[in-house]
Amino acid sequence: MALPEPYIEQMRSLLGLPEAESFLRSYEDERVFGLRLNPLKLNRVSAPFRNLEEAFRLEPVPWCPTGYYYDETARPGKHPYHAAGLYYIQEPSAMSAAELLAPAPGETVLDLAAAPGGKTSQIAGKMNGSGLLIANEIHPARAKIVSENVERLGIRNAVVTNEPPDRLSARFPAFFDRIMLDAPCSGEGMFRKDPDAVKEWSPAHVDMCAARQADILDHAAVMLKPGGTLVYSTCTFNRSENEDTIAAFARRHPSFELRRIERIWPHRDRGEGHFVALLAKSDDGMPNADLGAASRMHSNSGRAGRKSRGKDAAESGADLALFQGFADESLPGFAGLGPGEPLRFGDALYWLPHDSRGRFGKDALHGLRVARPGLHLGDVRKGRFEPAHALAMHAAEEAAAWVQSYPPEAPELSAYLRGETLPVMAGSSGWGLVAVDGKPLGWGKASGEQVKNHLPKGLRRP
Repeated sequence: MALPEPYIEQMRSLLGLPEAESFLRSYEDERVFGLRLNPLKLNRVSAPFRNLEEAFRLEPVPWCPTGYYYDETARPGKHPYHAAGLYYIQEPSAMSAAELLAPAPGETVLDLAAAPGGKTSQIAGKMNGSGLLIANEIHPARAKIVSENVERLGIRNAVVTNEPPDRLSARFPAFFDRIMLDAPCSGEGMFRKDPDAVKEWSPAHVDMCAARQADILDHAAVMLKPGGTLVYSTCTFNRSENEDTIAAFARRHPSFELRRIERIWPHRDRGEGHFVALLAKSDDGMPNADLGAASRMHSNSGRAGRKSRGKDAAESGADLALFQGFADESLPGFAGLGPGEPLRFGDALYWLPHDSRGRFGKDALHGLRVARPGLHLGDVRKGRFEPAHALAMHAAEEAAAWVQSYPPEAPELSAYLRGETLPVMAGSSGWGLVAVDGKPLGWGKASGEQVKNHLPKGLRRP
């Protein structure tokens, strides 16, 4: 691989001559490939995991308990288990950041630069459906990708927004328990798998990225509550975007303490490389004026919708009754939706998650661009409810009135993923789930001798 000469000199200066040569030789090594289990759907004692372990020749990633290396020839993106959301394909080094963030159930967490959704899904797995996760991505097309991954992995407590950091910091000061910032960077850790990243690299590009990172970090500092934790990560190696950026941030924000720095190097570890810094905000880390702004934001959002609240409540109640009628018949074992409220976007009915302290509701989203306001339950049209694919991906096998489950190699499963109808099994009538080894892939509607396919057209295979 032809690397830019200034980059080579940079790495020699950073690592010293002997180690830099070992680092530079690593670009000629074979890439490694990784995936993470989705703990919302899969655990290591289940039959599907044992099947995965054997089929993909899984080996544990040492810094991530749900992470595994897989054999390059396995092609896990083509497997029905991927369509069922049992895992997320992710470069192993990138798994380190969410492990250091260590979110817990019930917390309020922000993934500030979330695309394509790897860290969002890892955070969601640790939160186990409890609390509020906001995944933000400034680019609309990439926000859509985050939303699609949230849906596939069955995450119910995530809201996907599409805003620049300054719009969020104005809306949510001192709001989050934990913030993940996997910052846009010069991508030096992408060189081995993305030749375009090499072409785009220059010292000027590094400087531009460092300036942008500083700006985003300042907005993250506003949004983190006193006593909260912030993880900053990049997939690049230079000090300008890493240690120097963090040192400058600490000088600007003395209420933050650097707790830990981790680096993964491709010549030392099995991964493309990553930088992660963990910072903590002191309990008295927010001026009183800023805390007052936070209080006003929440009280003002509560006043914003009072005029139409009665009408909204009546419509929401009717929508929720339609969903509940569907669930009673087709998802009789459904475990519930958790704290939140129904929210209509056009015909689409969502369940908007609330935070554990009751500060977040639909008024908090007013005026923001939202790609996914929670769990898409279904569409309401002319007094009828039709379930959404997201609801199938969130539901457990035991919740459904009926499930037609097939092994991964079954021809019926391939037919379903192509959008074809299936023959009815005994006991199937009305809405139910089609699954691979008991893990839902989507809805089917049984009538007569056929199960009509309700897999979204955009997800069907050729």
